[in-house]
Amino acid sequence: MDFDSINKAALAYQQDMVRFLRDLVRIPGESCTEAGHVQRIKEEMEKTGFDRIEIDPMGNILGYMGSGKKLIAFDGHIDTVGIGNRDNWTFDPYEGYETETEIGGRGTSDQLGGIVSSVYGAKIMKDLGLLSDKYTILVTGTVQEEDCDGLCWQYIIHEDGVKPEFVVSTEPTDGGIYRGQRGRMEIRIDVKGISCHGSAPERGDNAIYKMSDILQDVRSLNENDAAEGTAIKGLVKMLDAAYNPEWEEANFLGRGTVTVSEIFFTSPSRCAVADSCAVSLDRRMTAGETFESCLDEIRALPAVRKYGEDVRVSMYQYDRPSYTGCVYPIECYFPTWVIPKDHKVTKALEEAYHSLYGTTRVGSPETEAARKARPLTDKWTFSTNGVTIMGRNGIPCIGFGPGAEAQAHAPNEHSWKIDLVRCAAVYAALPGIYTAGE
Repeated sequence: MDFDSINKAALAYQQDMVRFLRDLVRIPGESCTEAGHVQRIKEEMEKTGFDRIEIDPMGNILGYMGSGKKLIAFDGHIDTVGIGNRDNWTFDPYEGYETETEIGGRGTSDQLGGIVSSVYGAKIMKDLGLLSDKYTILVTGTVQEEDCDGLCWQYIIHEDGVKPEFVVSTEPTDGGIYRGQRGRMEIRIDVKGISCHGSAPERGDNAIYKMSDILQDVRSLNENDAAEGTAIKGLVKMLDAAYNPEWEEANFLGRGTVTVSEIFFTSPSRCAVADSCAVSLDRRMTAGETFESCLDEIRALPAVRKYGEDVRVSMYQYDRPSYTGCVYPIECYFPTWVIPKDHKVTKALEEAYHSLYGTTRVGSPETEAARKARPLTDKWTFSTNGVTIMGRNGIPCIGFGPGAEAQAHAPNEHSWKIDLVRCAAVYAALPGIYTAGE
């Protein structure tokens, strides 16, 4: 494989990629409003010579290049979060900006740059004759990830019937190769009480007081150690082989966490005892944890057991319509996933990267020093569509994408032109390396 030619081809498309990304930034596209992004991506896929382009009933766009046996996919979600407090931005988040090295605007890192590099990675394969009868390239622009990570791929796999050999997630990796992430789930605790006049609270049963007891136990899960005498052992226990057969990958991904994210109550008035209280918990899961184990862990807390049938522990459901009106309900459970360090996909992506750029992370002049201080192969802190691709469905998934995770959801979001180039080059080289010798 002529890696020098691949890199030169990617560099030649830098301005096309920058133009494409800036066009996408100018089109607002939060979850469930991505129609404008889909149309613009379709135009670019047509321009770059994709063989087949489909928009499924959920609104995901799927572009195919080639006609080989194995299907190798590159996924980029095309929805963004909102802009938050406009006063925190020093520039127009939808007009963005461009310098010699950077592109600014909402979605530049998270993660419109990924679809841009994927489209041009496929074009480079076509330009340089890298496509073969061994594989077909699929580039997906997927919807609703910010609202419900992985929902789009649950639809693609089970309703569209598309099951790739493996998927590259193009979420931002800050110059690294990412082989997993902690999972997450959204838990709800409901507590019942009995209202009465606030002048005689002893006549009622205050749901907020009961919830306060439960929340102290939840806090203990996050903060306690796992020593022998600890009544409520902390989530750190999952890093220990005594509690978790998957402790090694748990140490790679990091321990799970839990925190209260929302609180609700009902009461007849401000002069009454609260007759219900509910909270939302954000639960991050490491290897070896499942939604069943996490729900059971809350149900086993001393304060939850104390209040018995007055407490209900459940998992949220997601059923918001996509921009096409498609409703595809799913539990708010986003499983942990990690691809082994010696997996064929991991090795192929590392070889593609090493052959083009060496054995350390690279970046623009202002990012390279910090990137080189980190391992090349690492993991995400946040969640991605890999929760469904590999977490729910067992399809190998690995990450390499332009931009930086720290820019996600932040004001003044930006990315780097050279990241677009290098990701497109690595994407172009990967399928040939993966299928070599077959």
